[in-house]
Amino acid sequence: MEEKMNFNNIETVLNYKFNNPAILKNALTHSSFVNEKSKMLNNERLEFLGDAVLELVVSSYLYKNHAYSSEGELTKLRAKIVCTESLAMVSNVLNLGSYILLGKGEENTGGRNRKSILANSFEAIIGAIYIDSSIEQAEKFILSKMDQNMKDAIKGRLIFDYKTKIQELIQQNSSNIIEYTVESEQGPEHDKLFNINLHLNGEIIGTGCGSSKKEAEQRAAYNGLIFLGEING
Repeated sequence: MEEKMNFNNIETVLNYKFNNPAILKNALTHSSFVNEKSKMLNNERLEFLGDAVLELVVSSYLYKNHAYSSEGELTKLRAKIVCTESLAMVSNVLNLGSYILLGKGEENTGGRNRKSILANSFEAIIGAIYIDSSIEQAEKFILSKMDQNMKDAIKGRLIFDYKTKIQELIQQNSSNIIEYTVESEQGPEHDKLFNINLHLNGEIIGTGCGSSKKEAEQRAAYNGLIFLGEING
């Protein structure tokens, strides 16, 4: 991505027109790009702000739409909605990766498709809209882009046995090696959230988060099947 970006395109994608385009550019500037262009600001401060705004908006949404859930249940639902995998999926729908300013090293190692970078950039966009306009505009943006994620979390999306399906598919070639690894665990022992990576021959082809390792592995397998073109995302 060149330093000069087409603001009309990205604003059309976001369905929001910035009063100050410099804030948008800041939101899409990764730290690796700043390291090579030392006079610029990276998006980490906007990401910090956007993370807080996102949690507030999602918490309010869940409080209003899940009236009989306990604090613990609401916390677990929110964690699923705002986890890296969820935000990266929204960023992929928006094709946000195409607009991020990256350093050459990060670009060459697949940073444009890295879920953490996509998720962080989405949060930075939220922070930028908040600074550029208001909490109401930021809330409008979040609800419009994450509506389906929040509804799925509330309803409890039915997870089929994607692990078996991808296992059978991959084992058609006996030389293939499939492995699930735990990227992170969050929360207390009785209320954990797991982030799982699915590897095919050493390459990550899917990630998933869930309240149990089994659920997270199923979601990772689901995303692996999308990666392999077996199902539509």
